[in-house]
Amino acid sequence: MTENIENTANPFVETETQEENEPDINDVPDEDKLKKEIEDINNKYIRLAADFDNYRKRQLQERESLIKYGAKETLQKIIPVLDTFSRAADSIEKSEDINSIKESCSICTKQLNDVLNKIGLTKIEAEGKEFDPATMEAVMQTQTDEVEPNYVIKELQAGYKLYDMVLRPAMVNVASEKEEDKKE
Repeated sequence: MTENIENTANPFVETETQEENEPDINDVPDEDKLKKEIEDINNKYIRLAADFDNYRKRQLQERESLIKYGAKETLQKIIPVLDTFSRAADSIEKSEDINSIKESCSICTKQLNDVLNKIGLTKIEAEGKEFDPATMEAVMQTQTDEVEPNYVIKELQAGYKLYDMVLRPAMVNVASEKEEDKKE
């Protein structure tokens, strides 16, 4: 019984013969086949390079188009505000009532602010807030007891953000401690 087990070939063990290690002369591909394969690979490479070049050119055209016409939607939203300003200017010329002129200006300003808010522009609220160097530029410091130090006393020029990016920091006057308070 042990004889049968030893003579049974193990399917997991490869047995090599000298003939298997030698290359077969018939397996060598002919020169025409190799040239055709090289030509096919070269053609695929050329097509791939052309596709990539076309893709690069398309991306460049799209980028140029975005730069050139990127403000289109924004301007389309602002055009009605221009119309309102035009109507307000016409009414100012015809009217001598200062209240109607103020109302026209107020309507124009509100409409413009609404459009700019829809676009993503927001005013940086500074007055009465703690000084924030990321969104504010301190152009003045005033010694005072009336406002806590490092708080904005007055906004000198409005600042604006586009979503979370500061377009222009608010120029502010910041409170500082009085000299006599510092000595104590």
